[in-house]
Amino acid sequence: AFKILLEMKMKKRQKKPALPSTVTELDTEDGSKVYVVGTAHFSDSSKKDVVKTIQEVQPDVVVVELCQYRVSMLKMDEKTLLKEAKEINLEKLQQAIKQNGVMSGLMQMLLLKVSAHITEQLGMAPGGEFREAFKEASKVPFCKFHLGDRPIPVTFKRAIAALSFWQKVKLAWGLCFLSDPISKDDVEKCKQKDLLEQMMAEMIGEFPDLHRTIVSERDIYLTYMLKQAAKQIELPRASETEPRKYIPAVVVGVVGMGHVPGIEKNWNSDLNIQEIMSMGRACSALGQ
Repeated sequence: AFKILLEMKMKKRQKKPALPSTVTELDTEDGSKVYVVGTAHFSDSSKKDVVKTIQEVQPDVVVVELCQYRVSMLKMDEKTLLKEAKEINLEKLQQAIKQNGVMSGLMQMLLLKVSAHITEQLGMAPGGEFREAFKEASKVPFCKFHLGDRPIPVTFKRAIAALSFWQKVKLAWGLCFLSDPISKDDVEKCKQKDLLEQMMAEMIGEFPDLHRTIVSERDIYLTYMLKQAAKQIELPRASETEPRKYIPAVVVGVVGMGHVPGIEKNWNSDLNIQEIMSMGRACSALGQ
């Protein structure tokens, strides 16, 4: 049964897939293929791009730009998510502080405010492309679903540690008074650079260390996770005595458009993620 399903999957897999223009194709040394779909987090067309890519290439693994702390958005319905994204209350703030510490918790809430602002302006819940990826991956035989982003507490603690006191105040001020109107056309225009990431980039542009922790380090982490997912796959054996056979993997990565150049840049490098997972410096800076 396993072999029959695998053969059906291979027949369905397009040798020359018709892919959206937002897809970047990368290869590994052992012949595995990785299709990175660059998305705008509040875009309907991004959702279609993800569905089309997964249907065309019938991947073995789908990797998304989420971590275990944000995985709940995959299973919540759009209506609940829309309500959740718009509501930022004291309970959420207390939970964020308890999970990440005072400064990181406050930063998380400020970033949620940016997301809530876009949500309210567009009437669209964030992460639609990840939910589509989750649904489509479940339809592909033997397709695994991986979370490819660095855990958010690590990112926040490293980001906070990178800023001086006045830089923290300046950034918080900018996030608190965010009120520019946004249209769906603005989102689609930002397909070359995701809207949420563009707004953040404008605010953190004058803080190179913050850009390093929020964007560049996560580029490295996402690249590492995509390469891990792209390791060759062992075929099923009829018996223990039969020799092991491996075939190249096919992977679809779903990430914000702003991370694609960094993933391409890091693709052929030897990556070590231990350093960018360390919270020692951040924790000492926060007195935790």
